[in-house]
Amino acid sequence: MAEELALLVADVFEAAGLLRRMGEGVAAAEGQTQARWQLLSVVSEEPLPVARAARRLGIARQGVQRVANDLVREGLADFQPNPDHRGSPLLTLTPLGRTTLERITTRADAIHQVLTADIPTADIAAARTLLHRLIGEVRTYEEQEPA
Repeated sequence: MAEELALLVADVFEAAGLLRRMGEGVAAAEGQTQARWQLLSVVSEEPLPVARAARRLGIARQGVQRVANDLVREGLADFQPNPDHRGSPLLTLTPLGRTTLERITTRADAIHQVLTADIPTADIAAARTLLHRLIGEVRTYEEQEPA
């Protein structure tokens, strides 16, 4: 069982690398990077402070701050006052940012249609269920292990 898990982990990393490279190409077609695409997507649901966006993305706040500053500089996002914390403004999309995100998402959706044309939806759902279960097990393990 441990060997199968190790092979699954290797496969997940390989798939992540391939999908990340493909994502860079999708974002580049709209003059963006995958990091910018991810941040645009995260704050499209609701305006967030940079620290919270970084937690959602699972990456360092400093890197997200640099990307956020770039998005603001390009007019794709803006910082708005945060009523809950004066020193931590909310990153929100501008209309140009929403349009850019929609164009990137449309490109990605077209590619996803091609990639999944021969894969049954039930297989994708089962893979997601297994990955979510594994993620939960890893989180539980991390919580129980001494630092």
